[in-house]
Amino acid sequence: MTKIDATTLDLRENVVSTKRVSKTVKGGRISRQSVLVVVGDGNGHVGYGTGKAAETPEAIKKAIEAAKKNLIYVPMVDKTIPHEIIGKFGAGEVLLKPASAGTGIITGGAVRVVLEIAGLKDVRAKCLRSTNKTNVIKATFDALKSLRTAEQVAQMRGKTVEEIL
Repeated sequence: MTKIDATTLDLRENVVSTKRVSKTVKGGRISRQSVLVVVGDGNGHVGYGTGKAAETPEAIKKAIEAAKKNLIYVPMVDKTIPHEIIGKFGAGEVLLKPASAGTGIITGGAVRVVLEIAGLKDVRAKCLRSTNKTNVIKATFDALKSLRTAEQVAQMRGKTVEEIL
């Protein structure tokens, strides 16, 4: 896969979660903010990143920079995904199914944010195991990375699209 240049895209960002985390040291507790951000252009490009800093705006800035380095392209067929797929990461498992036009995005939480910012309009999804936002987003990205259109499969196998379908 080739790396996607974030400077050429018109990216929107969406903060999925902010957490207050602390580290205990000899002098007491050190408190920090941990942020999870999803960026995308609404046209098939999407990425996620995490950032940690003493202040929330600083952490958001770090997370956005990390997300821009982590962009992927999502293949789309009529504003939905080409086929059903399951993505896994850690205990997180996400099932994504294509839907007919007009269905909308039927899912909750973190998966919805990723699909909306990627530009998908008609998808059904279900979190099958963990609901931890970080693991769910990473599982969603695992699924989206694995998607292939009929044209891509035909090209890989050296066949025509009609032979594949």
